[in-house]
This record gives sequence, C-alpha cells and structure tokens, in this order.
Amino acid sequence: MPDRPYTDADLRAEAARQHALLAEDSDYMGVGEQMDEALWTGLAEEQFDEAQRKIHDLITGAADVSEWAVNLGADGLEPLPEQFTAHIAANGPWFRLHFAVRPDIPDDMRRALVEGVGSEIAKHF
Repeated sequence: MPDRPYTDADLRAEAARQHALLAEDSDYMGVGEQMDEALWTGLAEEQFDEAQRKIHDLITGAADVSEWAVNLGADGLEPLPEQFTAHIAANGPWFRLHFAVRPDIPDDMRRALVEGVGSEIAKHF
C-alpha cells in the first residue's frame, strides 16, 4: 500500500479544479474593490462601472488554463512574457503560443526558444 492514498496527479487535478472555480465564480463587487485606484481615479461613476463590468466579463470569459498553470508551478516553470501569435484570421489570432521555462535559463536561450519556434512556424505560412 502506498504511503499516501493520493498521487501527485490527484493533487494537481484538485488544484486545477479549484483554480478554475475561482475565475468561474468571480465576485463582481470584488473586481471593483481590487481595481488599481491610481489607474481608475477620476472616472465618472458610470465609466468606472462600465470598466468593472468589462473586467469581470474578461475574467469570467477567460480560457480555463488552470491545469496548465498548476502544472507549470508544480514543475517549477515560469511563463515568459513573450509569445508567438499567428495573425491569419481577419477576426483575430489564428493561434497563440505561450512559453514557460525554468527560472535559471539564460535570457539568450529564452529568446532563442521563442524566435526559433516562430521562425520554424513562419516557414509554413
């Protein structure tokens, strides 16, 4: 019998499920309370309310990347700010690739990863 009744995969699956629920059940009033005052100061009440609604909609309409996020953290990876986006469709991106690496990977290797993937994909368009 194993020393514990659950696996690491069980832990990750439950963490991903709970992470997804946080975004799915976003508190509308909490969104307004968390908005950075410096950015939103000076807006009329109706402008602030409109921004709050739009932010809430972005949160609740966001893709569920909970499993991906939990696995990145569990594996010690961190997302890069760089991404590769293929703008083929007139109504938005055809696809977007996000990258995550170990924190100790040098900047030149990070850059080579993103640029290398981008140049390989570009050969097919």
